[in-house]
Amino acid sequence: MKPSVFVILLVSVMLISCQKNKPGTDTPASAALYFPPLTGDTWETTTPASLQWNQAAINTLYDYLEQKHTKAFIVLKDGKIVLEKYYDTFSAGSNWYWASAGKTVTAMLVGIAQAEGKLSIGDKTSKYLGTGWTHASPAKEDLITIRHQLTMTTGLDDGVTDNYCTSPECLVYKADAGSRWSYHNAPYTLLDKVIENATGQSFNQYFQQKIRDRTGMNGLWIKDGYNNVYWSTPRSMARYGLLLLAKGKWDQAAILSDAAYLEAQINSSQNLNPSYGYLTWLNGKSSYMLPSLQAKFPGMLFPNAPVDMYAALGKNDQKIYVVPSQNIVVIRMGESAGNVQLAVSSFDNELWGHLKQVIGY
Repeated sequence: MKPSVFVILLVSVMLISCQKNKPGTDTPASAALYFPPLTGDTWETTTPASLQWNQAAINTLYDYLEQKHTKAFIVLKDGKIVLEKYYDTFSAGSNWYWASAGKTVTAMLVGIAQAEGKLSIGDKTSKYLGTGWTHASPAKEDLITIRHQLTMTTGLDDGVTDNYCTSPECLVYKADAGSRWSYHNAPYTLLDKVIENATGQSFNQYFQQKIRDRTGMNGLWIKDGYNNVYWSTPRSMARYGLLLLAKGKWDQAAILSDAAYLEAQINSSQNLNPSYGYLTWLNGKSSYMLPSLQAKFPGMLFPNAPVDMYAALGKNDQKIYVVPSQNIVVIRMGESAGNVQLAVSSFDNELWGHLKQVIGY
């Protein structure tokens, strides 16, 4: 769901912690990851020339991004900023919504809560939401676990009139949990309540304590109808991408101490859609499924992108791409690039076609 104008204005007022980031000093590329300080606006940079990137292709990329209604675009290499571009009146200090790119953050929070012994992803969802949280029979509801919510395999019907609706009457049985993959927003959204009831903290409080403040991010989760949407500056989105690239660590601090959980998050979580981990999209797999469709398509999601790339993808083309083999993070915020779809769109592969020309992998 695209937030209303009222919500956009509200966010501008509420996010008083947003930072006005300035370019950092230019430094040579390094194989080791660089982490910007938790406070202040310093972020070291690397020039495209030092990496032997194609400057002409960068200019073409920037033109393409402008045509596709982009507001913010950042590329990190080894944690340092190589490309950073803003369009229209947007700036480094502006805030924008992540849409479903925020799902990957929720998945990491679940992993943190599990590492702290607050929950187990094998637990039945009803342990935290109570019985009757769906319209399914008690026996069918009892099959659903937190892991099914993380993997989009609850078996609840995504074809209801409003599949954002989290009320029990909207959560209708379609198939046994684990037997059907469908991109269904409501069961995902209810992970917020699972985390809250497991930890005894509000979702925002837990996120701020465990991820945001420990990585120097800004931002806030804001309710919009049934949805809970994250808003932040572009550099905060890039910080989260860097946290993923660093395998859940920020410099020397372990944000997510369970390495096995993060490894599971960024690998195939089930056989139905191998291109989906824990609320995270995966490239390089043998087949993929798309939101609202039950068809399975052969090949990998984004042929132009590196095989090992994984991503947090949101409606209207909010993107976080992570490429471990290249030590690269790419983020894009903005309006829809042209195809109004949930998460995946043709823009992904087109963008990586341009990035391939720039980087030369």
